[in-house]
Amino acid sequence: MSQSMAYNQAAGLGGMLKDGHSSQEGLDGATIRNIEACREISTITRTSLGPNGMNKLVVNHLGKIIVTSDCATIVKTLEVEHPAAKMLQLAAEAQDFECGDGTNLVVSFAGELLTQTEELFRMGLHPSDVVAGYSKAGEKLLADYLPQLAELVPAVVDARSQEELLRVVTPVLAAKHLGSEGVLAPLVAAACLGVMSPASNSFSVDSIRVAKILGGDVAQSHVVQGFVALRGLETTLTSAKEAKIVVFGCGMEASSTEAKGTVLMKNADDLKNYNKSEERKM
Repeated sequence: MSQSMAYNQAAGLGGMLKDGHSSQEGLDGATIRNIEACREISTITRTSLGPNGMNKLVVNHLGKIIVTSDCATIVKTLEVEHPAAKMLQLAAEAQDFECGDGTNLVVSFAGELLTQTEELFRMGLHPSDVVAGYSKAGEKLLADYLPQLAELVPAVVDARSQEELLRVVTPVLAAKHLGSEGVLAPLVAAACLGVMSPASNSFSVDSIRVAKILGGDVAQSHVVQGFVALRGLETTLTSAKEAKIVVFGCGMEASSTEAKGTVLMKNADDLKNYNKSEERKM
């Protein structure tokens, strides 16, 4: 039967699969390769962890340059193809979606656990034994250690208190903008309180926008309750006090026809009259 199917027994697995395939098995095969892939992506992001973390310069497939220390942005920009490393990328994205922070800790901690796992494998432990050990460690962590650590940080009693929000927001901002948390934390707290729902202590992130003005500094930032239009001035005036403001809902330019038109001028009077008619329209 094997001869009728043109199967070359001497070639083994290579004679059954297409050209360009790869096959790995055993401890030195798939298991170690998976650990190495996760360790590599963890090595990329762990140097950006904490307030002294470094920024990464990432160039995506479109040539766009991104400079950031946010792990979620880094792993999302990277085009990861390895399935094990892809799981770490999905874990970071899930953490960012659920909590909005702590993505670097997820990737770095998972990479360190897998690094320790490699040593256990080389000692002769079976992967199922390692998984069972980590499961017991996770139960111990959730039952005993994490509740003790949670008691060290006082819970938020009143989410509408600006002092409570400042206490929560300041360490998060210090992890990303060390040295600017004293300026940004009150602004973030004020913005959260401004868009918070009256019925609940929740708010939509889409209700807050960040407008960047060239030439400004972080210390010049402030919260505006309203709309900010990033547009330059059309005149030489840069400020006005007690001014009356009018908003036009129509175009202010000269009207033009939909089809192409040609104006034929024979003398200077025609040109002057044409300009006067345009000025009258304006």
